[in-house]
Formats: sequence, structure tokens, C-alpha cells
Amino acid sequence: MAELNETIHQPVRLRVMAALVTLEAGNEVDFTYLRDLLQVTDGNLGAHLRKLEEAGYIAVNKTFVERKPHTYVSATETGRRVFREHVSALEKILKGK
Repeated sequence: MAELNETIHQPVRLRVMAALVTLEAGNEVDFTYLRDLLQVTDGNLGAHLRKLEEAGYIAVNKTFVERKPHTYVSATETGRRVFREHVSALEKILKGK
């Protein structure tokens, strides 16, 4: 049976990765945009981002804009590769392979 990635397989993290891999490599999204897109709380999203960052699947860039903190998130090359592998494993399961 195809091997699923347990870190990515969790529903919120899967949705985070799906949103991030649609961006051009090197592009990032604002934390608030991602939170609103996924309809999760700040704390919930923050916890999932931490897991993905610890795994090396995303990069988190914290900056200040007009003295206000802003967090930006992007998929790493490793994250993009692992996501593709996870999607492939899901497709194999769905096709019964």
C-alpha cells in the first residue's frame, strides 16, 4: 500500500500545503490570508505551521510592517516534493494500487 506522510495527512496541514504549493517557488502568503482561507483560529494555524516548519516543509518569515508584526509562509522545496509524494500515494490508494 502507498505510504502516506503522517505530518501532511492531518486535514489542516494538508490544506496548508495544498495552498502553498500552488504558489510559484519563492512566493509566500500572509498568515492572516492563510488563516482566513482555511477558516481556522490563529492558535490552530500557528500550531500546524510550527509542525510543518519543524519538519522542514515550510519556511516562516516574520517581519515588521509599520511597527506591526507580519508573518509570511512559503513551501520549501522539500515540502513541495513531500506534498507531491503524498498526493501520489493518495492517488494510488484511490485507484486500488
